[in-house]
Amino acid sequence: MKHRVPSQPVNPPGPPCQGGANTPSPDFSSPDKGRLGGVAFIPYDSRLTALARENRKNPTPAEQKMWREVLRSRQFAHYKFLRQKPIDRFIVDFYCSELRWVIEIDGESHAETAARDEERTKIINARGLRVIRYSNAEVMQNIEGVYRDLLMRLEQDRRSE
Repeated sequence: MKHRVPSQPVNPPGPPCQGGANTPSPDFSSPDKGRLGGVAFIPYDSRLTALARENRKNPTPAEQKMWREVLRSRQFAHYKFLRQKPIDRFIVDFYCSELRWVIEIDGESHAETAARDEERTKIINARGLRVIRYSNAEVMQNIEGVYRDLLMRLEQDRRSE
């Protein structure tokens, strides 16, 4: 059975996994918290790590196609992407720290979760990340178009620097 992260934030009951009652909660308020060597560390809920690992073992067909044909092994313009990356209180499909991009593949039920996805996007954007979304159908039926769109976005980002 495939375990997928819910579209809404994960708020498990109980205390944090580490520390005691006096341990403060993670600070998700600033995109610059935890800056290391010029690269921002983006905090995440450590309780998502096991679920992210399960998601990597069981990708959807669209995620698998995107990974194999576009993002894996620095295929896309030599940038390194990670799969199923915990960010803040979510797990994103693909993440590139150098570009500060999050790529999400939306399933068939996206119309039902559009409001939640919009809120999720706002939270991720507040971290200084750009969220790029494609539908399952776009990835499965037009992977070349998805690739060209990513190249166009990369060129736009380079021009705006």
